[in-house]
Amino acid sequence: MEYRNLGASGVKVSSLCLGTMTFGEADEKSFMHKVSCDERTAFAIMDRALDAGVNFIDTADVYGQDGLSERVLGQWFLGGGKRDRVVLATKFRFTMGDGPNRAGSSRYRIVRCVEDSLRRLKTDRIDLYQIHMQDVTVPEEETLRALDDLVRAGKVLYVGCSNYAAYRLVDSLWLAKSIHRERFVTLQAQYSLVARELEREHVPLCRQWGLGILPWSPLAGGFLSGKYRRDAPAPAGTRLDVWKERWGRYDTPRNWDIIDAVVAVAEEVGATPAQVALAWLLHKPEVTSVIFGARTVAQVDDNLPAASLRLAPEHVQRLDDASAFELGYPYDFMARIQGAW
Repeated sequence: MEYRNLGASGVKVSSLCLGTMTFGEADEKSFMHKVSCDERTAFAIMDRALDAGVNFIDTADVYGQDGLSERVLGQWFLGGGKRDRVVLATKFRFTMGDGPNRAGSSRYRIVRCVEDSLRRLKTDRIDLYQIHMQDVTVPEEETLRALDDLVRAGKVLYVGCSNYAAYRLVDSLWLAKSIHRERFVTLQAQYSLVARELEREHVPLCRQWGLGILPWSPLAGGFLSGKYRRDAPAPAGTRLDVWKERWGRYDTPRNWDIIDAVVAVAEEVGATPAQVALAWLLHKPEVTSVIFGARTVAQVDDNLPAASLRLAPEHVQRLDDASAFELGYPYDFMARIQGAW
């Protein structure tokens, strides 16, 4: 397993991060209903990942329902000193509970959210605390002050963000620098061969400010796993069979060209399509750790070799070409004039 600095911070995390969205059996009220695993299986998945050197685990208060994923993690931490072997990341921002303050990133709500997460996780600190999405109804200074206080209190060690617009992220970073607050060290965002829009502004931004990118959905909801083929329906029981609307978004000529390229490279390097898709992200210098999910131990075993898979430059270029996307104005204009943006 390779270990990298978490953005510009000094802590080392594995290049693969175990995502826990599928942990715990969610009922029909949850969007994870029928696509999650039971607690026993979740424990086996985490044990296998930890034994293989994965020291980075990501969750969120909304995963499952009523903090289900965090509660599963908390139960797992009770055995064998596992907590101190893990860099633990969780997130806040989306709806939890009732009342007018059931969502958002106000100081009032952040203080409550962190205490709830600490209790569910059965721990005294959160290593990376992330705002799940920017909140345009709350001044960024208020959010940063609350997070800074949590760091000073020792309840949080590092802070990060997820699903931020580039303008808001730059504003936050500059504000934190100007008023001497803890600033984000990571950006968790959707990034894969299918979804490369992050490269327009966020990737250059993270390069300049030293943020580590934590891609979520690196296999595009399992689309890049090798299970799916052109002109064939989604296999029964897969996530994209359950999530019909998402399947319709993926079923495009560009995406099938990506699948063809991934499968071809996988055959040449003796790897699985999933390993190639993950390795492609790990070859991007701004990426710190790729978040992969698993519902079975077998899926963990399938993904782990991606950490050591080295793609030749021509393989990376072939995947880049197959997944090329419309830059749009003004990026395509700048690229034509100067070759970069």
